[in-house]
Amino acid sequence: MLHRGQPGLGENDDMVAQSKARHMESMALNSVFDHFRQQIDDSNDRRERLIKTSRDVTNISKKAIFLLHRIILEDTDDDRGLRAAKKGRAKLAEVYPLFRSMRAELVGERFWQHQRQVSPGLQEFIEALSFAHYLEHNTLISFSETQTALCDEDGPFFPLTVSDYLLGLSDLTGELMRFAISNISRRGGRTTANEVCTFVRNCKADFELFTPQVRDLGKKQAVTGSSLEKIEAAAYAVMLRGSEFDLPPEILEDLVQQTTTRFSTGERDPDNPLY
Repeated sequence: MLHRGQPGLGENDDMVAQSKARHMESMALNSVFDHFRQQIDDSNDRRERLIKTSRDVTNISKKAIFLLHRIILEDTDDDRGLRAAKKGRAKLAEVYPLFRSMRAELVGERFWQHQRQVSPGLQEFIEALSFAHYLEHNTLISFSETQTALCDEDGPFFPLTVSDYLLGLSDLTGELMRFAISNISRRGGRTTANEVCTFVRNCKADFELFTPQVRDLGKKQAVTGSSLEKIEAAAYAVMLRGSEFDLPPEILEDLVQQTTTRFSTGERDPDNPLY
């Protein structure tokens, strides 16, 4: 016998059904959130792995750049640029296992999701690669040549964006400034400095066209301008001092080299007109 206020059998069944429905909805909602949580965790773990790998790429690329500078300064042969480029590329080959490990992490849309984690190491690699290319060919490495360097027998490691390409090349101008100034005292160094100066000036002018479209390129253009000023100042100083003496260029270069060598060792030669 039912008492007043108690639900009937039909009403009780409805309440049970509603309770089950709410429970099922809760389970489905929890399942969806568990799926989202797993996706976020996977993305964060992937992000950390890519950051670490990108740092490793950066370190190897920097070592390759230091190697290129060291060989250029130590060697005196005319083909030292070719030899430096060959050894620099061999050092850069250490990067490829890292790029291969990144390939599986950057399939499809994942590359665009994690591009900012990949970009720093990639830009440093392009800087080192373009420096080796310049020492060998005295030209700027092209976009297609850079793409080829980012491939193996299985195809590209990941897409190469125009922004990463331009930002990496923009960093090259700083290395060219160091190359020009450190070699200006060597035989043929004044000619090299003038060639590098013209090259960097053209790079700055050409890159300026892309500044509105490429993020951070404006900041790097300011650094390029500073590097260009340093090259111009060094080349102008040597030319100005050289104009004070009526000497053949080859003799003047020997005097400049002797003077800079003595200054670096602390010696002085009063018989040298540049002293």
